Amino acid sequence: MHENEIGTLILDAAFKLHKELGPGLLESTYEACLAYECIQNGLQIETQVPLPVVYKRVKLDCGYRIDILVFKRVIIEVKSVEKLNEVHLAQVLTYMKLSGCKLGYLLNFNVKQLKEGIKRIVLGNL
Repeated sequence: MHENEIGTLILDAAFKLHKELGPGLLESTYEACLAYECIQNGLQIETQVPLPVVYKRVKLDCGYRIDILVFKRVIIEVKSVEKLNEVHLAQVLTYMKLSGCKLGYLLNFNVKQLKEGIKRIVLGNL
């Protein structure tokens, strides 16, 4: 399955979840529910995936964790904040660079309409 197809299934799951629950819940709730919906859509996922930093050929566990990793190729970072800002985007970009993933989604569920809380990030060509 191509990254763009995976992305479509991720967004389908996110829209379904947001329609059902709406804004105002904790990130952990949205993450767990989104993981469930992704599995229901046939996606292979991992949650809270440790992401080490390699510095001067030394692998360091710095506590970074990918919220949801789909088919080991697409990153989902779940937020429930008043507004997304540059540090949230930088976080996803860093995770993508460290993991080698080319596609990432920054999803903020604390919005009236989910389309306002979606950032699709692409590194290189898909």
